Amino acid sequence: MKYSFFSSAADGPRDNALPDDAHSDNALLDAYSKAVTKVVERVGPSVVRLDIRHGDRTRAGSGSGVIVSPDGLILTNSHVVQGAKLAEMMTLDGRNLSGRVLALVRADEDAKLPSAKLGNSKTLKPGEIAIAIGNSFGFDASVTAGVISALGRSPRSKNGRLIDDVIQTDAALNPGNSGGPLVSSQGEVIGINAAVISGAQGICFAVASNTASFVLGELVAHRTVRRAYLGIGAGTVPVPRRIALRLGLAQATGAVVSAVDAESPADHAGLLTGDILLAVDGVPVTGADDLVRLLDAEKINRTIPLDVLRRSDRRRFWAALRERK
Repeated sequence: MKYSFFSSAADGPRDNALPDDAHSDNALLDAYSKAVTKVVERVGPSVVRLDIRHGDRTRAGSGSGVIVSPDGLILTNSHVVQGAKLAEMMTLDGRNLSGRVLALVRADEDAKLPSAKLGNSKTLKPGEIAIAIGNSFGFDASVTAGVISALGRSPRSKNGRLIDDVIQTDAALNPGNSGGPLVSSQGEVIGINAAVISGAQGICFAVASNTASFVLGELVAHRTVRRAYLGIGAGTVPVPRRIALRLGLAQATGAVVSAVDAESPADHAGLLTGDILLAVDGVPVTGADDLVRLLDAEKINRTIPLDVLRRSDRRRFWAALRERK
């Protein structure tokens, strides 16, 4: 018996021809791949490896950073540089630079560097592409991709303090990624990679770019960030339309209280999880990033009004704020 593995056109379509839906899937995957590659080509050169040094030049650790101005201003995570004075950095093109730690890192050399643009994290939606770039385990310019899993998370840091306005992503982060950028499909930095949950898969966190932008401005202007402490974790949620119409609210979103620290100003004021903050000291609040901006140094040691939506009623509470440690 003979077997033929060839056929003519008259035999009809070949069995191994791809169906139309497979061609469509391939086109989508190709578009996704091209989008990620384009972002990496655009932002990758602005990502640096940081080797942190103590005053005696001994190595204190390493991480990643992202250049946000061509004159050498580098944004990273506080725990990457905490307690150190000096940093050495390597750019993607192989340049080795030294820097001073000013809570940020400032390059000492007079060099024009590729810089990345900070995007508006308030416009993000779960499911959008998220691309992490950093120096995982010392491997320079490592790229992982995933999606934005959730917005407005409030995880706790190692010292127990709530971290506001955090993005959750499944883009894989590893030791050395911390301080590097989380990037949108538009090539804008939407977060600064911060942490992973040990033992969990696909649960990683980045500080949202709007919060990073506020902190950056404070550090450049004052070399420190002084903030008033309210003591809540918060996310951004829509205000139910029927309630907004009944109460005459102009805003479509507010900051929902996801956690309240015990014995905090919020706790003493009477705030509860599930409350939606509508205004702080008379200024409308449309999301967690607004809280970061509004709870500034000017409000330290002041008692201010908080306008809150509790269930379907608008209520006012008074909080005696103190300085955040």
